[in-house]
Amino acid sequence: MLDSKIPSGSLEQKWAEYKGHAKLVNPANKRKLEVIVVGTGLAGASAAASLGELGYQVKAYCFQDSPRRAHSIAAQGGINAAKNYQNDGDSVFRLFYDTIKGGDYRARESNVHRLAEVSVNIIDQCVAQGVPFARDYGGMLNNRSFGGTQVKRTFYAAGQTGQQLLIGAYQALERQVALGNVKMYTRHEMLDLVIVDGKAKGIICRNLITGELEKHAGHAVLLCTGGYGNVFYLSTNAMGSNATAAWKAHKKGAFFGNPCFTQIHPTCIPVSGDHQSKLTLMSESLRNDGRIWVPKQKGDKRKANDIPEEERDYYLERRYPAFGNLVPRDVASRAAKERCDAGYGVGTTGQAVYLDFKYNLINKYGRAEANKQGIDHPDTETLIRLGKEVVKEEYGNLFDMYEKITGENPYEVPMRIYPAVHYTMGGLWVDYELMTNVKGLYCLGEANFSDHGANRLGASALMQGLADGYFVIPYTIGNYLADDIATKPLPTDHPAFVETEKAVADRIHTLMNIKGTQTVESFHKRLGKIMWEKCGMARNEQGLKEAITEIRQLKKEFWSDLKIPGAINEMNPELDKAGRVADFFELGELMCIDALNRRESCGGHFREESQTEEGEAKRDDANFAYVAAWEFKGEGNWELHKEELNFEIAKPTQRSYK
Repeated sequence: MLDSKIPSGSLEQKWAEYKGHAKLVNPANKRKLEVIVVGTGLAGASAAASLGELGYQVKAYCFQDSPRRAHSIAAQGGINAAKNYQNDGDSVFRLFYDTIKGGDYRARESNVHRLAEVSVNIIDQCVAQGVPFARDYGGMLNNRSFGGTQVKRTFYAAGQTGQQLLIGAYQALERQVALGNVKMYTRHEMLDLVIVDGKAKGIICRNLITGELEKHAGHAVLLCTGGYGNVFYLSTNAMGSNATAAWKAHKKGAFFGNPCFTQIHPTCIPVSGDHQSKLTLMSESLRNDGRIWVPKQKGDKRKANDIPEEERDYYLERRYPAFGNLVPRDVASRAAKERCDAGYGVGTTGQAVYLDFKYNLINKYGRAEANKQGIDHPDTETLIRLGKEVVKEEYGNLFDMYEKITGENPYEVPMRIYPAVHYTMGGLWVDYELMTNVKGLYCLGEANFSDHGANRLGASALMQGLADGYFVIPYTIGNYLADDIATKPLPTDHPAFVETEKAVADRIHTLMNIKGTQTVESFHKRLGKIMWEKCGMARNEQGLKEAITEIRQLKKEFWSDLKIPGAINEMNPELDKAGRVADFFELGELMCIDALNRRESCGGHFREESQTEEGEAKRDDANFAYVAAWEFKGEGNWELHKEELNFEIAKPTQRSYK
């Protein structure tokens, strides 16, 4: 049932082999084909722009008022590419290997190698669009370091890389809108998928302004709707980020791959109280120039600047000397949790560690700037001042954001950070062509399970989204549509559209007619607490079984005591949210089932029963070297299908960053 369609030939030739033999659609026929793109973040905007440029008739949908509000805009630190501008030993193979190893050998080799190959083209594409990447003194594109690598391959635009890349993709998209090749539907949310004869043929949307349901048909459907991190309630995701589109596709037959693979980001502003509705990311790039530490003395409540150097434990540098502060995210997150759980955490809650820049302000930037300016024998105060000036250029907006939120100046006192839910490596199962097991239904970017395995390397999310949209889907979708050029889009009065629309309307009416006493937010917050405590940074069999029971009980309560104000046929954000949280209940249950089934530790999935003597993740390659693809079989019931992972080049070994 799981045909991954991996091309034949050697690993480095597979993508060239595929492109050389894929079916093509001639330009005249492209104009007859309609493609639906759901989501307009980096993956969706780049896909819609590229397909429009090729001549397809594209319809693009987003629930925001503009594609520029997609959550891709929140990415800060950078985008990876194997250009080796630093001449420090990088290569396509090195990026491929770092990604496979960083994901703890739970990704498909062929997809990862293709990602590394096309990464080189992404930077050229974005530069041509005017993305203002940072440049060095000589005008060349600059790079910074990120976790899980020993080379500098991350291109960046200060601390707002995602925003700049999205503006580039947005401009390309709007150009196609102006030309008439793309029709944009803002404030529209996909609420179901229409399938006819086993093929995706359209979607049902709700106009979020009027509340009306709409039917839209096409020859193929692309889901580019991001991840499901908000199932945890508190995460770095935008409040509106949800999993409804992908989940509806899953319930219509699309397999869900590795749902338990979620990523905890190590550098986020710590939780300050129950009043919070989201968390704020501090870019991983800060680990490039900062040092993470806790006091050597348990329960030390002195201010950070009052703790002398010899009484500080730079625990990442101590435990992982080869990579130091630049270990992968899952390793850094667990290490921070371990220190805090052991009583060495800082701040009022004890659930934080320090990220300190003073050392590098002086020794790296200060001295370099002093040398550039020809200042002889500068004192410490001068070095700090010069260092601050350079840091402001690279990280100024991040430092300002931190000070606004916490009231502390990170130039003068160390940042306090703690891990938080950030990204989801799981998603709809796709083959090499990015098509799900439902014909004509594609899934791009974070919404699919592909490319990252059990842990994503920093700065690879932007890379994957743009790779899928700009350089993969334009080739692979033609291979499918070439056989569909003689058929017209189905009329939206087709029975399949009518029945699907009725099912959506019935569900909305059911939600509105519960007329209970509890808000959507209260249910979401309770679900998030269950997920974080029992399916978060660490999982165990007992906790996961308890979580499944508690989620089912909470879901039952939701459907009997939910209160939604307002009406259906109007703008009603509470109704929108209710549908998304209802889907999160089902998804959360599947995540716990998947985590319970995967009796090994790998990447971001840490089963306490499976760890080394040193507390590191312990994989079980003999029994779990597969993609877990779950098929929906009815309420609370799923069937597991396995795609075995074969490693021809990157042979699995115990990960070590020491």
